[in-house]
Amino acid sequence: MASTPTPEDAYTAAPFVPARGGLDALRKAAADCRGCPLHAPATQTVFGEGSKDARVMLVGEQPGDQEDRQGRPFVGPAGHLLHKALEEAGLDPAEAYVTNAVKHFKFARSEPGKRRIHRAPTLREMSACAPWLVRELALVEPELIIILGATAGKALLGSSFRVGRVRGTVIEQDIHGHPERLLPTVHPSSVLRSDDRDAAYQGFLADLKIAARTLGNE
Repeated sequence: MASTPTPEDAYTAAPFVPARGGLDALRKAAADCRGCPLHAPATQTVFGEGSKDARVMLVGEQPGDQEDRQGRPFVGPAGHLLHKALEEAGLDPAEAYVTNAVKHFKFARSEPGKRRIHRAPTLREMSACAPWLVRELALVEPELIIILGATAGKALLGSSFRVGRVRGTVIEQDIHGHPERLLPTVHPSSVLRSDDRDAAYQGFLADLKIAARTLGNE
């Protein structure tokens, strides 16, 4: 007899999140997360990685195709652009923590066997995955959170978030009961999609330089 699908309003990763342990324990537990249906078609959970003492945490939307295959965040084309821009801005990628609001790749195929096409996660899927991000923030305790794109912004700041209104500015706000400093900018994938990639990259770089100045790295 087939199991009854979990109703969408009951999606949550909370039962899978360990109450104790560090990032390694969290990462291991996340590999078995079944908090929403996105785990089923994905290759694997793509958890955050980086220094547990990172001063800056970068939060993106969700893993992409390459991230899903390799099991690591920001290893595809957008990730390579992000690392380049971080270094150019004066932020060492090796000293950052990078993660996503949603830990599984959401995609569709135009035809069986064809290329997997990215689909944006819903607010409900982001909410379901939020317990992982809450624990990452609590364990890393970054001085600054860089929000990469609208989806990450909505996951952290609510559905009314619009990246164009606040990009490149430092926001101070309570996130899940803890005061945080956040700097929103675009997702690096939007730079790659831009008709004027150089101008888009320079704007992205300018935002990251503000982050570097905020941390006293410039």
